[in-house]
Order: sequence, then C-alpha cells, then structure tokens
Amino acid sequence: MKKIARIAAAAACTALLAALVGCGGEKKGASAGGKDAGKAAEALDYQFGVDTPFHSDTPVTYSISFSDASWYPMVDTWKTEGIFKKIEDLTNVHLDITSYDSNDYNQKVNLAINSGAATYIIPKIYSEDQYVAGGGVIAVSDYTQYMPNFTAFAEKYDMGPDLDTIRQSDGKFYRLPGMHQAALQDYTIMVRDDIFTAAGYDIRELEKDWTWEKLHDVLLDVKKYMVSKGMCKQSDYIWSDLWCGESGKGSGGNLLKLMGASYNVLSGWAIEGSNGGIKFDWNKGEFYSSSISDDFKKLITVANSYVKDGLLDPESFTQTDEVAHNKFYNGKTIIMSTNRAQMSTDLAGIEKILGKGNYSAYVTAYPSGTNKNLAETSRLECGVMISRNALDALGEAGFIKMMRFVDWLFYSKDAYSLVKWGPEGETWHYVDVNGKQMKQLLPGFKCGGLGISGAEDDVDIRLKWGYAGGNYFYGHSTAESTDNFTPEVQDLYARYGKYKTVAKVDPKAKPTEDQREQLTLWAVPLIDNINAWTLNFITGKKDINKDWDEYVASCKNLNVDKVVDLTNKIYKSQK
Repeated sequence: MKKIARIAAAAACTALLAALVGCGGEKKGASAGGKDAGKAAEALDYQFGVDTPFHSDTPVTYSISFSDASWYPMVDTWKTEGIFKKIEDLTNVHLDITSYDSNDYNQKVNLAINSGAATYIIPKIYSEDQYVAGGGVIAVSDYTQYMPNFTAFAEKYDMGPDLDTIRQSDGKFYRLPGMHQAALQDYTIMVRDDIFTAAGYDIRELEKDWTWEKLHDVLLDVKKYMVSKGMCKQSDYIWSDLWCGESGKGSGGNLLKLMGASYNVLSGWAIEGSNGGIKFDWNKGEFYSSSISDDFKKLITVANSYVKDGLLDPESFTQTDEVAHNKFYNGKTIIMSTNRAQMSTDLAGIEKILGKGNYSAYVTAYPSGTNKNLAETSRLECGVMISRNALDALGEAGFIKMMRFVDWLFYSKDAYSLVKWGPEGETWHYVDVNGKQMKQLLPGFKCGGLGISGAEDDVDIRLKWGYAGGNYFYGHSTAESTDNFTPEVQDLYARYGKYKTVAKVDPKAKPTEDQREQLTLWAVPLIDNINAWTLNFITGKKDINKDWDEYVASCKNLNVDKVVDLTNKIYKSQK
C-alpha cells in the first residue's frame, strides 16, 4: 500500500488545490501554485487542515442515516438543544436525519441504497461488502486525500495494514472505519460477586485463568448454595443473558461472539459478514469454515452444558434485553453480559431495586476456551459509508466539501469530544486528578453512554441531548477513547492485559463484484442455517453427537465447501 499522505493545511497543499480546481472547485480559474494557492484556499467557504474546525460560510444541508436505539431513543431536544443543534451552530451544516430502529437498521439502509433513496452519509456500518457491487456507495478511499484528520491518524498509527483488510478487489475501500490506536475489548460479563463469595468462590482469583468449563462448574455450586438458602428453586435459571435474543439477531449475539472467540470460532455477532464462519488457518496458510470445525463442536457442547444443567436460561436467545435486565436487577439472576457503556446503568438498576449496600457486583474478564484470545482483534470498527446520491446531487466540488465535514465530524479531536461529552463548560469541565487533566461531567449530569452514573434526578446527557450515542463516536487514540473510563474500567483493562491475549487479524480475500455476488448468494442461506442449528444444539432441540453429521451435511448442501474453495482461490490470486 502506498504511504498515506498527510495534509497539514490547504494553503500548503498544491496538489490538493489543483485537484479542486481541476474538478470545478469553488474558486475557478485560480492558479494552483505559489501565492495563488494560498489565495485559492482563502476563497473556499470551508477549511482544510488537521484539527481545523469545519465551517461553511453558506448554510448547507446533508442527509444522514441514524440508528435509533430503543434504550436511548432520539427525542426533539437532540435537534433543538443537543448534539445536532451544536453541530449546526459550529459548522453551519444542517443534518437532515432519516431515523431507523436499530434492530433493523442494516435492512432499512440496504433497502434505501437499492431503491436509490439512501442518505448522503450512512454511519454505523459494520460491513460494506454487500453494498459495493450495486454501485450505490462511493469508494471513499478515492477521497481520503481531502480528509486531513483521517490521513494524519492513519499515518501516525500505521493503520495501512488494517485498512488493507477492508480493501476490495479493485484496491479501494468503501467504508470509512473507526480507527483505534490499539484494539480494545468492550463486551464482557458482570457477576454478583457477593453471592459468589457467600458460596465460597473468590471471583478475582477465578478470573485469572478460568475457562468456560470452569465457570460452568462454579455456577453449579453457586446455584446449589442459592437453592439451599431459598434464593431460588432448582428449576430456576441463574443466568438470563442480554444481547442474545432480539438484539442478538437470531445468532446468540454477544455471548456466542465471546465464547466463539475463545474456541477460535466465528459465532454470534461475529458470524455476520463472514460468508459462513470463514476463518484463516495461519499454519496452513488457507481459509476454512470454523462453523463445521472441531472447535465449533467444542463451543456448542460447552454452551449446551449451561442450558442442560439449568444454569443458562434458553429464553436468552429469544427475549428482549429489557427482560434480561429486569431479571438481573431483581436478583433473579447473578450473571449477565455488559460493556463499558452499560456498566453504570446495570449498577444503578441493581441498586434501585435491591438497595445500596445490599449487593456487590463485579465486572470480570470473561473466561477462555481453547485459547485466551479476546474477541476483538482489529483496530478497525464500524464506520461510515457515503452514498452515490451525495456525489450526484452535490457535484464534485460540493462532494469534496461534504467529505471535509465528514472528516471533521468523525475524525477530528474537537468533534469527537463534542459528540461524546457535549460542549465544554456546559456538560463537562477539566479537573486535576493526580496532576493530570481529566474530563469530568459537571454536577447534576450523568451519562449511561459514558458509563458515568449519578443521582436519580441527574440529567443523562445521552438521553436528553444525544451525546455519547453509538452513531458518531468510535475510534481515536487510546487516550481519547478511554477518557471516560472509571477506575473500575481501567482496572478491567489492566486485568485483560494480564489474563488475555490478542489474536492475529485474519487476512482479507478480496472478491470481484461477480465473486462477491456469488459468495453472498451462498453465504446468506448458509449463515441462517448455521445460526438455526447453533441455537438448536445449545438449547437441546438437537443432539450434538447424534445430529452432528446431519448438521455438517446441511452446511455442505448449502455450499460451505464452495465458499471455502472460492475464498481460497481469491486469496491465492492476490498473492
């Protein structure tokens, strides 16, 4: 990959201005060299440069998609007082929002793109592969030269190899990803360690080297203790997880993603966009399907043991997240998935029902399987697609201007701070913590999205104004992405470093449009089949030993071998 050029300022970027003039830039007829280049830059009604605030001299409107989460739904104050108002005040850009429910966001975006009705800016996209062939989205790598914050970050943290993993067969990428300085594991599990302790287990010692099998055995003893104390009945489940059912999209969501990574398998959320659980064998130098591997059989055997032995509620795979939360907050269950943004909400939920001092909860490094790998390996995360409609409607010069806004919104430090924390002095300020300047919410505010709890009558800046929402802040340096971490979360990451490892990122096979279309045709029914069988195995509707061969045969009948063969053919042709 060619070294990514860094753009420091427009006046100094002769090539950049030449490109603007050549494509009908807003200052026509200006020379691209010498003093005239500086004059041309001054004539633009927006600015280039790393950490240079974007502002359009003339009002402009860009349409944008929005993934609206039910647990912090968008309200009018986001537009009249909050995040969208502040963005417009700073940039003179009005965002015309098309909101979709988060549960079917991808489907609605797909329909909009296919029908030609897509918004200009499409954030919160985890995989762009399905959108490339139709031509409805732009190869954004053609325009990163106009994105100084993006290019500066990519150069500083050597993101080239990471960006290579999302390039398509034409050598271009079609999603502007969130870029992290280092990979960070977000999702894990929370336990009622007061009950673990009463049952004779020190969770802090267990997590140092425990496995999913060990957790199973511990939970059996903990449940036995709970039954003996009248805390539950033998027929009750003590684990009813969230992010597995409705938000797990029929795949087991977060739990099977975590467990799958522990067994070198793509499962749960991780199987999405994988063409059928396809992973890379570094020893053999080729791709294979993890979904019909021996490791997969180990995964479903262990997961099934939790259900079979009355520990994990099978309703986890169908229920809403609200139901899972209520069971944990009420004390009916003692273990549940959580993440950085959810931790404070979970603790507040327990305290509201059980009362302060009547419980103790602990966020633990989740168990290992056949490896100690974290589920997160890539430094890239979800990102932004740009629709063809934007280029068609705005023209080249107007499109480049919009890309400059996108660069500011998603990759500049100032915008990151705004969309995450709100305006300095209004919702937060700096405080001195052991000689270090740290961001802290002002009195009277809290934020579930930042994992910062508060009093019941404190204003949640995410609920009221839309700050710290999932659509706009991801990536950035470790210092920025962890600036809201509580000491407890910082401690969790320190434990991750001691007890877990980071797996090597798989290479990317880059199909042509025709090859991608063929892989998609095979992969969609194949993944549906894998997910259905996975949940049937785990919940005991299918017998892992008796029905295993039938499962493998069903995958082969749905072309899993052809997917593997074509993926390897594509990969080898690129070498």
